[in-house]
Amino acid sequence: MSKSRFDIAVRNTLEVVLPEELSQKLESGQRVTGYLGFEPSGLVHVGWLIWMFKVRDLTSIGVDFTVLEATWHAYINDKLGGDMDMIRKAARFVRHVLRAVGVESNIRFVDAEELVSDEDYWGVLLKAAKATSLARVKRALTIMGRRAEEAELDSSKVIYPLMQVTDIFYLGVDIALGGMDQRKAHMLARDIAEKLGFKKPIAIHTPILTGLSGPGRRMEGLDVDDVLADAKMSKSKPETAIFIHDSPEEVESKVMKAYCPPRVVEFNPVMELNKYLLFQQEGFRLVVERPEKYGGTVVYNDYNELERAYVEGRLHPLDLKRATAQSLNKLLEDIRRRLFSSGEAVALLEELKNVKVTR
Repeated sequence: MSKSRFDIAVRNTLEVVLPEELSQKLESGQRVTGYLGFEPSGLVHVGWLIWMFKVRDLTSIGVDFTVLEATWHAYINDKLGGDMDMIRKAARFVRHVLRAVGVESNIRFVDAEELVSDEDYWGVLLKAAKATSLARVKRALTIMGRRAEEAELDSSKVIYPLMQVTDIFYLGVDIALGGMDQRKAHMLARDIAEKLGFKKPIAIHTPILTGLSGPGRRMEGLDVDDVLADAKMSKSKPETAIFIHDSPEEVESKVMKAYCPPRVVEFNPVMELNKYLLFQQEGFRLVVERPEKYGGTVVYNDYNELERAYVEGRLHPLDLKRATAQSLNKLLEDIRRRLFSSGEAVALLEELKNVKVTR
């Protein structure tokens, strides 16, 4: 049975606010618009494939999609040392990655510089600022991987959440797509939209991949956004991230060293690679090859089957890692081939590799 537009839109998401609004919009027969903003901040790790595949899903069901290259946002967030030339190059590199993933031709790119050059944009931002409190804006700093108190050191940081809300209103989109770490900005936009006379966006939130070193510390009692900011895969910690340009040998080495405690699923990056990336591919099966004395080769046809086996101790972490590395390399093979076929993409990649990433 073929999947409905709604099923395709919501698969591999953690939250939709609100599902009934999305369903109604998709069934309306009217033009549906969506957007995602990303910070051009350097190299691209496999966690970004989650939102890229979701953009591919949405465009496949006819959503008119805009990708915002958040260059000024990246500048505020101190990405690439605040070097706007490198930030723009990082944006161009992401375009090549999207092309390699198979979505670039179906989307519209907008640079933040286009938006901020319009005085109307700043008028919307001021209205958004008037409609919310400073305390709430500071709480939303987790959308940029920051803590609220960091606004005390650099007041430009408080502009960032307001810019993200303004992006949504200014573009006039029906759907705001982002990782779960973007929830506070999306909820702020929904809360003040009608008050300011703007369209209330439907929010679609995708999973965030845990870094290969795991959560790093106990997470009990922490705000969920602080947990995500601390634990997520990040290019600023290259040893904890798998990059889409990594060689097969590098991918295997990183996966084999990854945090993967027996029987534990929560904040287990190897299990998440399976759940959020591998098993999202049409017809994927995880083949675990083992000697007969350790149970022989076993094939998992869906993620829930894999999770049960792992939690019950029927699958050893080393066997899981080997199979995951092999499957991830197969997924990345075509992406790498398409990416490396572009001379500009290779040149940008080499230049970005030489830039020290501090966040």
